[in-house]
Amino acid sequence: MEKLNTPEVVLSVNHLVKDFPVGQSTSKNSYMRAVNDVSFDLCKGEALAIVGESGSGKSTGARVLTRIYDKTDGEIIFKGKPLDEFIKDNGTLEYARQVQMIFQDPFGSLNPVHSIYHHIARPLLIHKRTDKSNVEKMVLELLELVGLFPAVETSQKFPHELSGGQRQRVAIARALAVDPEVILADEPISMLDVSVRLGILNLMADLKDKHGISFMYITHDIATARYFAEKTAVMYVGHMVEWGNSDKVTQTPQHPYTKLLLSAVPEAGKSGRRELGAKKGEIPMWRPDTKGCPFAARCPNAIDICNDSFPAVNQIAEDHFIRCHNI
Repeated sequence: MEKLNTPEVVLSVNHLVKDFPVGQSTSKNSYMRAVNDVSFDLCKGEALAIVGESGSGKSTGARVLTRIYDKTDGEIIFKGKPLDEFIKDNGTLEYARQVQMIFQDPFGSLNPVHSIYHHIARPLLIHKRTDKSNVEKMVLELLELVGLFPAVETSQKFPHELSGGQRQRVAIARALAVDPEVILADEPISMLDVSVRLGILNLMADLKDKHGISFMYITHDIATARYFAEKTAVMYVGHMVEWGNSDKVTQTPQHPYTKLLLSAVPEAGKSGRRELGAKKGEIPMWRPDTKGCPFAARCPNAIDICNDSFPAVNQIAEDHFIRCHNI
């Protein structure tokens, strides 16, 4: 009997927790829990979309993975090794090379006093991807790879001379310069004109499919999650509430928060107000000792246990999971 081809897991996150202090005291009430008990696998050449509104912990989780923030608890495994062990064996610079990040604001992530050539050449030299005699050739090849033509002319420009979409392509080229295994894309299209968003998504899809790069795609737009990513995880107040195959999560949503996100997606040909399936309310601040389901205050189906107990993980179908007491 032939073995099934299982995707190679590049990055694995198990029960990740991130707390931030909000006061001078060291008690549990003086911390905000931005990420709580988050687990997922990121496979080679696949994309995982992390979906949720502002304040759901999406970007915080990505910053923990890039080591901008230290984790509070949990385990991060990269290429089969605990992250601390991988860094001990290979060095911090090697991990930074293999796990790159694309930020939301393409203008803010580029240095306005340096040319586009400088932005691409610098990581090539720092990570010793080539020598000085071959840098120009590689810079031009990378600019062409991300669709910036003519490459020579583009390389001589400064960030303010490019459009938002062009700047984001430069940011992608800079990340590609070091030949990464994983790219964490933090709302990469949210600050771009609608007309150029699809081009950036298609570029990332080509990099994923043709070059085997794994993407963690952070977004508040659940419609683009289905378009780009094989898997989707919906987050609310730092918790994964529903996750699995993107088609299943978006076509047969089970968690009331996922249904809320989908009901907010505009539909062609329909106008006017639509009733959203949730109570009005602000996103609560979660603390280490907070109890219950994070969505309980806004959930139209909440029952008593929702305020007292954090829901366990329920598998409702193959590659489809949910945390909800009503399932």
